[in-house]
Amino acid sequence: MANEYADLGTLKRQLGLDDTDDSRDALLEQALTTASRSIDRACGRRFWLDGTAVQRVYRPHGRTVIEPDGTALLVDDIGSSTGLLVETGSAAAWSTLTDWEALPDNALTIGRPITGLLRFGSWGIGSNRVRVTARYGWPAVPDEIAQATLIQANRLFKRKDSPEGVTGSAEWGVVRLSRRDPDVWNLIEPYVLPAFG
Repeated sequence: MANEYADLGTLKRQLGLDDTDDSRDALLEQALTTASRSIDRACGRRFWLDGTAVQRVYRPHGRTVIEPDGTALLVDDIGSSTGLLVETGSAAAWSTLTDWEALPDNALTIGRPITGLLRFGSWGIGSNRVRVTARYGWPAVPDEIAQATLIQANRLFKRKDSPEGVTGSAEWGVVRLSRRDPDVWNLIEPYVLPAFG
């Protein structure tokens, strides 16, 4: 599998399984992948970093915010400045821009992604587009996201023993499982991408 936010060995240790026991590895890896992708969907972003720079084209209309010192174009999370290129134009011709700044200030230095590009003036009019070539994602997986992944993967792995959504024991009886784990939500909530209209 690829782009999971926690590793198989850590999940095995949390479950009290021997590292050399590989009889459940396929189920555990499936739980890690599913937990990672469900966190992506809940947050509206992903936390793994592209291996190489890729191009994305943005239409400035509806993606800009007026700041005191210019106009910010909101972009998908950019996790590295390596290969970062900003161009404006259309499919017929692109012109490289250098008069922009990354937002928030010092984002990559503190382990956060670039989420906006600030430019004095506007990002163009009419049919102009902005093409950004970058390594999208986060510089590194935040600790809270890794922990939430482990909790959720643990829960998903054990869910095979409670297919009807109930679990229990002789000691405390039958209990219905909650739809959303409060600890997972508490860990990922600060990373949920805010929506605006």
